[in-house]
Amino acid sequence: QVQLVESGGGLVQPGGSLRLSCVASGNIVSISVMGWYRQAPGKERELVARFISGGRTKYADSVKGRFTISRDNAKNTVYLQMNSLKPEDTAVYYCNADGVRVGAYTYQYWGQGTQVTVSS
Repeated sequence: QVQLVESGGGLVQPGGSLRLSCVASGNIVSISVMGWYRQAPGKERELVARFISGGRTKYADSVKGRFTISRDNAKNTVYLQMNSLKPEDTAVYYCNADGVRVGAYTYQYWGQGTQVTVSS
């Protein structure tokens, strides 16, 4: 059984910062890719930031220069540092892990989501 547990969401004023964390636990041999997605009310889930092949990163245009994704492979943990937050960043943020090797097979997993609200 593999679980992704996010933390660090909350209420913050515009211009503020938050740091999200996501820890993957269970019978994990390795994880290929980890990243963050978000879903605002009435909208589809969208990519925020993720690691891609070769350790490179990909960001949504709307968060470039404000958000930074990082990863601790030894701890199966991914972080999202969010600075200069805007009201339009308000959403439920989901952690994603893809290419999770459990035994002989690989799977994709999602966290339960953490609410980020940017409001004065």
